[in-house]
Amino acid sequence: MLLPINPRHPEPRKISRVVECLRRGEVIAYPTDTVYGLGCDIGNKRATERIYRMKGMDKGQLLSFVCPDLADIARYGIVEDWAYRIMRRLVPGPYTFVLTATREVPKTLRMKRKTVGIRVPDHPVALALARELGNPVASTSASIDGEILHDPREIEQRFRDLDLVLDSDEGAGLEPSTILDLSEGEPRVVRMGAGAVDFL
Repeated sequence: MLLPINPRHPEPRKISRVVECLRRGEVIAYPTDTVYGLGCDIGNKRATERIYRMKGMDKGQLLSFVCPDLADIARYGIVEDWAYRIMRRLVPGPYTFVLTATREVPKTLRMKRKTVGIRVPDHPVALALARELGNPVASTSASIDGEILHDPREIEQRFRDLDLVLDSDEGAGLEPSTILDLSEGEPRVVRMGAGAVDFL
């Protein structure tokens, strides 16, 4: 089901409706400052398993956590002083940070090396959802076999099991986030994407 939403000033009643869906364990597609994401409440194991099935993802692949601000990041990832200084410059923005996971991260969402990928996207809809939900949105890109989907109508058609697709007139970005590993003492670029890394 498509739900039109204002990308710059998302309507509070629509955000509340979407958050109710997330709390029921539903899976949504929503715009970010990079590409469209598939998301659910991190606390709902069945919903996260649905995302893995929808995309045919290996359980070793990381779902990122979409958080509303830096303070929330520290709940789920161990943030050293040097890492905090980097993130403070870059959030909100098109970056995913790989951090050592805290005990707040559900065991089902930790990789064997006990890390977590965390994002604070520069997009009003994504931030409003995470803020209203009170938990991060467990998220992955709306892509199939490496093909990133940008049109919400195509996303709805290709992912038949989605409960809701948020349709913003402006859509989302065209490139995925840049992934920075901040878990091992110095920053390491895991994937180049929309975020510049010249500051490194």
